[in-house]
Amino acid sequence: MNRPRILLVEDEADIRRFVRLALEREGMAVFEAGTVWDARIAAATRQPQLVILDLGLPDGDGKDFILDVRGWSSAPVLVLSAREQEQEKVAALEAGADDYLAKPFGVPELIARVRAHLRRASLLGRDGAEPSTIQFGEVSVDLATYEVQRDDAPVHLTPIEFRLLATLIRGHGKVLTYRQLLLAVWGPGYADRPHYVRVYMNNLRQKLEQDPARPHHLITELQVGYRLAGIRRDDAVPAMPPLERRLEARHHA
Repeated sequence: MNRPRILLVEDEADIRRFVRLALEREGMAVFEAGTVWDARIAAATRQPQLVILDLGLPDGDGKDFILDVRGWSSAPVLVLSAREQEQEKVAALEAGADDYLAKPFGVPELIARVRAHLRRASLLGRDGAEPSTIQFGEVSVDLATYEVQRDDAPVHLTPIEFRLLATLIRGHGKVLTYRQLLLAVWGPGYADRPHYVRVYMNNLRQKLEQDPARPHHLITELQVGYRLAGIRRDDAVPAMPPLERRLEARHHA
């Protein structure tokens, strides 16, 4: 069985070693880079299935690497960064990153996100096409017929609610910014109205989540946007078990 290939781009050797060991314990093959230049070479030669990327690199900004690699690769990019400002997260996601995890971070969460992105990338790569029917939790959505069920009972969604849900589904679990959602669902004239997304997301949670106050699938990324967690289809690869220990990786400026 081939091990997933991960490119880890981080200039701090201690953090790089810490993350590499955690990933290798989970059966992954890890290649390292400490600069934007080395990351570009490694991405081209190693053909990673996922990239874990710090933004603050000694020879440039990680967002420049994202823009470059997005020109020829669809491999998921998970940003790990001490930059917690909203505009930094939004800029990285709109440059082409798939996810953003702020330092310090818990290793179990990092591993869970890595596995989720690898799983989605594997499903998409099987036949080159998206499945018509997807599931998350007790919810089933048929994108072709616009039918939604929860616990095998029909759920009525308004056209806007369905478009919002379909946009999140087609994001394959990546974080979508308010602006990306507004442009996709409402159009250019609504790009500066994030409250629209909040209202309709609350509606979706009321209809689809077991506990709308503690959503497990329609997840808020604070001040950035939303993502849909737990997407699967019948032939999906089962999730691997999480780590039992929680370690903390801390960034020292």
